[in-house]
Amino acid sequence: MSARAFPLAVALLALAAPAHADGLVDNVNGYTLEGKGTVQRFTGLLIDRQGKVARLLTGREKRPTVALDYKLDAGGKTLLPGLIDAHGHVMQLGLQALSLDLSDTKSLAEAQEKLRRWAAERPNLRWITGGGWNQEQWSLGRMPTAADLDAAVPDRPVWLMRVDGHAGLANTAALQRAGITAKTPQPVGGRIALAAGKPTGLFVDAATDLVARVVPPPQPRDYDLAFARAQEMLLAGGITAVADMGTSVADWNVIRRAGDAGRLSVRIMSYAAGIEPMIAIAGTAPTPWLYDGRLKMAGVKLFADGALGSRGAWLKADYADAPRERGLQLLDDAKLRNLMSRAAMDGFQVAVHAIGDAANAQVLGAIDELAETYKGDRRWRIEHAQIVDPADLPRFGRNGIVASMQPVHATSDRLMAEARLGPARLGGAYAWRTMLDNKVPLAFGSDFPVERPDAFAGLAAAVSREDANGQPAGGWRPDQKLRFTEALAAFTTGAAYAGFAEDRIGSLTAGHFADFILIDRDPFEATPAAIRGTQVIETWIGGKRNVLRKQ
Repeated sequence: MSARAFPLAVALLALAAPAHADGLVDNVNGYTLEGKGTVQRFTGLLIDRQGKVARLLTGREKRPTVALDYKLDAGGKTLLPGLIDAHGHVMQLGLQALSLDLSDTKSLAEAQEKLRRWAAERPNLRWITGGGWNQEQWSLGRMPTAADLDAAVPDRPVWLMRVDGHAGLANTAALQRAGITAKTPQPVGGRIALAAGKPTGLFVDAATDLVARVVPPPQPRDYDLAFARAQEMLLAGGITAVADMGTSVADWNVIRRAGDAGRLSVRIMSYAAGIEPMIAIAGTAPTPWLYDGRLKMAGVKLFADGALGSRGAWLKADYADAPRERGLQLLDDAKLRNLMSRAAMDGFQVAVHAIGDAANAQVLGAIDELAETYKGDRRWRIEHAQIVDPADLPRFGRNGIVASMQPVHATSDRLMAEARLGPARLGGAYAWRTMLDNKVPLAFGSDFPVERPDAFAGLAAAVSREDANGQPAGGWRPDQKLRFTEALAAFTTGAAYAGFAEDRIGSLTAGHFADFILIDRDPFEATPAAIRGTQVIETWIGGKRNVLRKQ
């Protein structure tokens, strides 16, 4: 069959299906990983009536002689297990797609012009909201201010979140609406940026709540549209499951509405945005899998510090480019242990955001202590684990810790990381190879919408340590590169393991859900640049096609 005829290659047969095989996807260049990371090749995939893998077929095996409900000749296309993003923010992805998105702007002037046009085209909006700005991408040399926004929109409140979600920028109208003045006290776990004693319009971490609380919330219909858009984006990229890091009660209700209406496709492993929403949603234990294995609240997401770009990441020594600043410790040791213990006592999995070396050391210490009380397979998760003191790296190999990391952050952040810390303090930065050498389970994601939900960009970054332009040639800190099989495992079997879901997704093993993708090239034979350019042709979840992208 030609590639051009491929989208029409599904034959629906009229005879009844046999008891153990509902469909066959045949003539594939198939790959899956087994539990120990070994690659298994196959040319055909039998799917049962429950949407699960019945059997993998090799080229020499006879195909079923009885009629199937359907048969797809894939024309030799490459088939991989569905990719799992181990750290994303589903509702934020959809909401950002429906609001002002500045992630593609290369200068402050470009961002101001985009903001000006957006506001002019929407005269009835009471507030202008959005995000994605990055002063590093603008080469601004400073943080933006309210005055920068006033130059574009002076007459309505504007509130824009930084790309990492850890800082927000307000114009003067928004500062007035929120009642922010020079006398507003600095909040615990956050920072109101000041110049000559007056607020500049920049708010970091917990301080963002001071403005966010007065921004009109989206309406239910807006949330539903945002979730639908997020699913479209994920499925188009071949992502069949995601760990949603920081699910609010409102987010959970949106996802449940989609499930009740039969509109929930992507599998979501949910981690509540704190103890209170965890209890409000799940009560006294993680929920069961709902909607035919599409949704589960597995645990809780906590924060030890902020982000590197806004200098909120908590460091052991001063920032190289900001003396006397070490970032933000968001929880003291006692509070962090109490919150982790509260979740663990009811069997919830604990995931803690830690970017700076001081934050990672704090979380490692908390796990060392709590592991003595909470025995068994806990899979404590440290999210990001970006800047780690080399002396602390071996500690990740204890107590069953999962390092949940995002490969594209290394290529996006490298220049900023060098400026923030200086080259001498980057020995434990984005240290994927060292994690594996210390036998630390790796789970990879994108942290969307901070980065695009593009697992192939993540795979390319993991094996090359180069960005989309091939820079730096040979890779940044190339000793931390991974082999392609290792990187793919972190986006499949490793990500499933990180969410206690390895019994159902992550590999195309008999009895697992038939979640898989068909793509336009063989990434095992491709260069990093070619891997990055991979196009997803079809995405199947539970044995059903979800996305067909014509080639």
